[in-house]
Amino acid sequence: MNRTFLTHARRIATTGVGAPLLLMIALAMMVVPLPPLMLDALFTFNISLSLVVLMAAIYSRRPLDFGAFPSVLLVATLLRLALNVASTRVVLLNGHTGGAAAGHVIEAFGSFVIGGNYAVGLVVFAILVIINFVVVTKGAGRISEVSARFTLDAMPGKQMAIDADLNAGLITQDEARTRRAEVAGEADFYGAMDGAGKFVRGDAIAGILILFINIIGGLAIGMAQHGLAFGDALQVYALLTIGDGLVAQIPSLLLSTAAALMVTRVSSEEEFGHQILGQLFSNPRTLWVTCGVVGIIGLIPGMPNLAFLTLAVIAGGGARLVERRAKLAREERQAAVPEVAPAAETRELSWDDVEPVDPLGLEVGYRLIPLVDKSQGGELMGRIKGVRKKVSKELGFLIPAVHIRDNLELAPTGYHLSVMGVTVGESEVYPERELAINPGEVYGELPGEAVKDPVFGLEALWIDPVERDQAQSAGYTVVDASTVIATHISQILTDNAHLLLGYQEAQQLLDRLAQSYPKLVENLVPKVLPLGVMVKVLRNLLRERVPLRDLRTIVETLSEHGVKSQDADALTAVVRRGLGRFITQNIKGLQDELPVISLDPTLDQILHQAVQSNGDVPVIEPGLADSLQQQVAHAARRQELVGEPAVLLVSDTLRGLLASFFRHSVPGLHVLAFGELPDNRQIRIVATAGRQGELAAVASS
Repeated sequence: MNRTFLTHARRIATTGVGAPLLLMIALAMMVVPLPPLMLDALFTFNISLSLVVLMAAIYSRRPLDFGAFPSVLLVATLLRLALNVASTRVVLLNGHTGGAAAGHVIEAFGSFVIGGNYAVGLVVFAILVIINFVVVTKGAGRISEVSARFTLDAMPGKQMAIDADLNAGLITQDEARTRRAEVAGEADFYGAMDGAGKFVRGDAIAGILILFINIIGGLAIGMAQHGLAFGDALQVYALLTIGDGLVAQIPSLLLSTAAALMVTRVSSEEEFGHQILGQLFSNPRTLWVTCGVVGIIGLIPGMPNLAFLTLAVIAGGGARLVERRAKLAREERQAAVPEVAPAAETRELSWDDVEPVDPLGLEVGYRLIPLVDKSQGGELMGRIKGVRKKVSKELGFLIPAVHIRDNLELAPTGYHLSVMGVTVGESEVYPERELAINPGEVYGELPGEAVKDPVFGLEALWIDPVERDQAQSAGYTVVDASTVIATHISQILTDNAHLLLGYQEAQQLLDRLAQSYPKLVENLVPKVLPLGVMVKVLRNLLRERVPLRDLRTIVETLSEHGVKSQDADALTAVVRRGLGRFITQNIKGLQDELPVISLDPTLDQILHQAVQSNGDVPVIEPGLADSLQQQVAHAARRQELVGEPAVLLVSDTLRGLLASFFRHSVPGLHVLAFGELPDNRQIRIVATAGRQGELAAVASS
């Protein structure tokens, strides 16, 4: 019988009709008279439901684990109010017959719980209402409002942090999508809790009004319709009404407590009970001080000595137990440390003692060692692997592994990044703090150490982790120390990819291509071009941030034009024209219109004449070259501010020269040739560089 009932209940819940059925039952209770036996069953169910909701709130590790709580709170509140209506009808109709007129549950709360004294019942009911309305409900409502506001304010910062992790290769697209859904779900939850708090508050007010209405109505009905004396009517109807109110207020208090727990707790991997015990009793000094204070109170004459001294002994025993457990844990950690191996005998030097230069190296100070040590919970190794995977996919060849070592000569919190043995980046990070980066639009001030972001050079602050939510609410992008290093490595790999591609990597690219196109590779190396020329071409492409993913087009173009010339720069220009559609798509995506910066015709003619007369090294007046660089940089910054790429469009003859000229002076500028533009692309000129008047104005400013 019980198994059949549970099977049907589970089937109703899984088909999605449980909540509508519960709401229909609540509406029916307001209209259809219910017998006392049915009221007993529904009141018992109401109390059980409140306990289940409270336990679910306690055992939820984070608010989103119980995301349906606002809806559950609304349904439970409507059910309780419907029960109040149904019980009020029965009390007023049959209250004159005795205490069991409205069922045994109300009778028990009216007689046993408050001892049959309606004056005591009124006091108990008033205390419960004050606790629920003034303390729990009001506090939970305030916290819900503040949490909803801060959660909504922090959404842009959290979204930017997710995008930063995705761009750094620390997470995948699916993980980013999941985290974005969690951020949106968190905002929806706290917004719904802000509204649900109004239901709880209104329910407490309704309980007070229903109590007084029932007492006044019961006195009027008992005295006018049933001829009861005032004292008898007050005794009967007051007890029934107070019992009814207590039956409703206790589940209301349980749900209010559950709501307060949901909005006050912090997300954690531990359960609520373990979290409280771990944080409250983890320090034995807390218990020792409590033991001493309570013991002193217990020795004062006239105090309940037995109770205080017993509690002091319990606190002292707990402190001793916590100290013993901490000592055992330290001994276990010390036992787990491997013994230092004896020094090996001195041997003769060999070629094994000569260490080659690492393609990629990361040296860290001693305080950063826990970041790269998996046994200490370090996440940097996994994040670096994610960065290598992301950059390898983007550039089209396998990025070599990063060799990590500690360096006692560095600052304790410093690190160096090297490519082919040369340091190309360095900074300092603080493992116990987090970096709040100012993306340009923040409000408010934060306490912290002001620094520059090592990757983008933005203003930033090293803050305590407890300030993270406040920083995100103020518009900062907050990342931890491992993310800072991983993002820095990602930038270094992208900027120095041409140094990482050697003969071995180029041959591996050809071997992989030969698995699908054997004849194409066989005709290129070494029949048409030596491998060294191809390596130079590939390095030129990477230096200009052109990925090697379309290797088939690169090899086909080299096979076609390699018989005419083996000059790496000339072949690079030809390959770029072959990859024109791929290059423009990487710059502007699938949009048909491409905003560009053009050269003034007069300056274009001057540069062409200089190239024709002086070969590949044109002679330009230094002041003119400096002003041209400033004007192009100014136009590129304007494009960056409006969220568009900075593209300089020049003739095929000048593209290589101007790309080298602007490579370091205007970072992020794309220099395209007319021959690299696909036929289906339209251009929109946003600025013209090289006009004499504008050059003079930029130079004077």
